[in-house]
Amino acid sequence: MTAQNSATPRGAIAVDAPPTRTTADADASMAGPTADGLTAAGSPPRGRGTLLAALGVVAFSLTFPSTAWGLESFGPWSLVAVRSTLAALIAGAFLLAMRVPLPEQRHWAGLAVVAGGVVVGFPLLTTLALQTSTTSHAAVVVGLLPLTTATFAAIRTGRRPSRTFWIAAVSGAAVVIGFTLQQSGGALSTGDLYLFGALLVCAAGYTEGGRLARVMPGWHVIGWALILCLPLMAIGSAVALSFEPVHLTVHGVVGLVWVAAGSTFFGLYVWYRGMAAIGIPKASQLQLAQPLMTLVWSVSLLGERLTPAAPIAAVAVLVCIAVTQRAKS
Repeated sequence: MTAQNSATPRGAIAVDAPPTRTTADADASMAGPTADGLTAAGSPPRGRGTLLAALGVVAFSLTFPSTAWGLESFGPWSLVAVRSTLAALIAGAFLLAMRVPLPEQRHWAGLAVVAGGVVVGFPLLTTLALQTSTTSHAAVVVGLLPLTTATFAAIRTGRRPSRTFWIAAVSGAAVVIGFTLQQSGGALSTGDLYLFGALLVCAAGYTEGGRLARVMPGWHVIGWALILCLPLMAIGSAVALSFEPVHLTVHGVVGLVWVAAGSTFFGLYVWYRGMAAIGIPKASQLQLAQPLMTLVWSVSLLGERLTPAAPIAAVAVLVCIAVTQRAKS
């Protein structure tokens, strides 16, 4: 999450006005680069786009451990409000320094979807979930995000990935659901419900952000989405901090800084730029690697002990990545 919700895939930042394109043109080209090897709004070629999207996944994989650290110092509502406020201030500084003009009026509705899903909804719901769920459990559940995003993208753009793509994606989702039920004793917990809600709102935000990143630089998408939330998040920070106690620790401060600057701004910047280059369905499947990376962080940074099912499930969904990345989309 996101310049889009904190993470438009990386690449050269284009500050000139993007070429004029209709929304229909953008939607039609969402699955890959144009004939000259570039996508709209100066997106990089497919190879670099894959690298940027993968870099976004690495940034996202640190979100849950950083959130767990942040909860050592802040309450859940304070952490989400303050992280979004800080990310918006960073984005605003970049937008102001680069003299980026306001988006066209027709793009504000899409930016509102990005803001609601990636800037507010996903961080809040996952933070609430992490009060009762371990980061390793949450990471595997969020492995469903690629399938959810691909589904939203298919509905939003009218494009249909191949049957092989869907078989692999659904297989990865089945592994995640089986893992969740096995870990929860056959029934979903409150934390799982928060996580599944987070999947829905984040997938909507990713899809709309990926579409907008085809007509404007991705970091503009997340940047303006963050700015759109700034008044609400600033007020929310003041209110939440007055009700939730703050106990500053090194871990807490580092966690807050990372989720604000690393996950929310940088991660979304490179992620959206990558999606614009390689298409939403294939970019979304790269996130199947995110649970495995988060498992590594949860052990090395948080000292969590993994159940045998966690790495097995994570490796299984990794197999699906190879299939989906080779499948025609």
